Amino acid sequence: DYRVLATNRTSTMEKELNDAADAGFRFLVVMGGETAIGGNEAVAVLTKTPTGGSYAYKLLATSKTSTMQKELQEASDAGYEYRGQTVFKSAFGGDEVVCILEKDKAAPARKYDYKLVATSKTSTLEKELREAGAAGYEVLGMTVSKTAIGGKELVAITRKAK
Repeated sequence: DYRVLATNRTSTMEKELNDAADAGFRFLVVMGGETAIGGNEAVAVLTKTPTGGSYAYKLLATSKTSTMQKELQEASDAGYEYRGQTVFKSAFGGDEVVCILEKDKAAPARKYDYKLVATSKTSTLEKELREAGAAGYEVLGMTVSKTAIGGKELVAITRKAK
């Protein structure tokens, strides 16, 4: 059984994710962009959990890499783990990187250090990802977003166990 959530407001998506989790669903995947009828939306797909797991969700959205890294780390320290990311149009003309985080309420929290790698050049991205990998970080996801000042940035999210 699947449930599809679609909204153009990040706060609505977090509430709907948690409502679906209370009904026994678990997050699978997210994408953002133009949909045929809804305009610019974030669309998430969830699936019914066979065991009726107990999950909580947090959604982070920002156009600043430093803010996202700080908020990811705070959420990780509170027991949340990265599950997916997309890009969402902000009201201020740029794009926001949106991360969906999940907490398994029934399992002991695993702690991670998160590191965001953001650059406009693929050659720089490769160099920085190699350095992060050598330090024990693994790549979880990547998006391309347009910043509020008009540039485009590759944003890769990495983490390593504490």
